[in-house]
Amino acid sequence: MTDVPDLQSQSDQQSQSDRHSPLHAEHLALDAVMVPFAGWLMPLRYSSDLAEHRCVRRAAGIFDLSHMGELRVEGAQAGAALDYALVGNLTAVPVGKARYTMICAADGGVIDDLVVYRTGAQAYLVVANASNAEVVFAELLARAAGFEASVTDESAQTALIAVQGPHAQRIVTAVTAAGDVDAVANLKYYTGLPATVAGVEALVARTGYTGEDGFELFVPAARAAELWRALLAAGEPAGLVPAGLSARDSLRLEAGMPLYGNELDRTTTPFEAGLGRVVKLDKVDADGAPLAFVGRGPLAARRSSPPARVLVGLEGLGRRAARHGFAVLAGVEKADVVVGHVTSGAPSPSLGHPIAMAYVTPELSAAGTLLAVDVRGRAEPVRVVALPFYRRPQ
Repeated sequence: MTDVPDLQSQSDQQSQSDRHSPLHAEHLALDAVMVPFAGWLMPLRYSSDLAEHRCVRRAAGIFDLSHMGELRVEGAQAGAALDYALVGNLTAVPVGKARYTMICAADGGVIDDLVVYRTGAQAYLVVANASNAEVVFAELLARAAGFEASVTDESAQTALIAVQGPHAQRIVTAVTAAGDVDAVANLKYYTGLPATVAGVEALVARTGYTGEDGFELFVPAARAAELWRALLAAGEPAGLVPAGLSARDSLRLEAGMPLYGNELDRTTTPFEAGLGRVVKLDKVDADGAPLAFVGRGPLAARRSSPPARVLVGLEGLGRRAARHGFAVLAGVEKADVVVGHVTSGAPSPSLGHPIAMAYVTPELSAAGTLLAVDVRGRAEPVRVVALPFYRRPQ
């Protein structure tokens, strides 16, 4: 995704080529502000950014994520193909579980971050960011060519609806078929299963991008509107509201979750982003030999070398928020010394002060380090803090 201010600036530049979600008419009926986003026309907000953000934290929000890419990988060597194509160990994922992983270029740079669900012994569902879905599909096709595996793009036929927030479980199970309620309610984080929700066959997963408990429902595009309406009706007594891209961005920032194009890109490896744990250099083949995968050599070298920059959280000590691209300075009194750049930043509705993520030089990355950010010519004081900024109450 791209930064929310960029989305807002595009709101009057809609193109006839922008694709419509299967829920487009539902958004218009709810008076959503629609903006171009990664080739789609998607809802930025329905009421106010702050109200939608707070509803997700306190009750629940429903999001249309149908712009995401859904790629099916199947066959006797589907797992082996993904082990070669991605940095993770996908053959080790049990059926019904999901894994956060990445697809990297040959030099180790991140092409996209992904969630992969194992839906069967020889079947996986790869979920890609909207802006990268076509590129990821092409890469998977090429990388799977030497394996007994097929790669199919099911994005156009699939809708994705997310319900996020402390009341998400009671809302989703309220419209789940009686025989599936217990299984859905007992789903663990990063697991999924087929279930009937509001009469619609769905893959229901307990995943999300907000820092809250929640569910994502993959359904046939033709049935998306009826499911959306049923969830809205079931959630109304619990305070459920529709939420747009703006709230989704501020929620994921508080949760310290990376955004492709901001914290991740082709010039960045998973290690700079603090996500080296997803790179499984210890993968082995059936004979126990080290398993080659795309980018392995550069990524192995990167793990054993000191970083040139480190992703950190920044807590604003003033009122003015840092934004994507703003320079990080060595301090308020050292405003001429640039030590990094902000990747994402905004006021935090939950915490009541500005927050940001930024890449800085390693010697200034320790929690408690005082720095500054150049906010339109003024050095605003910030403090390095551990990520995430927000953790939901247990």
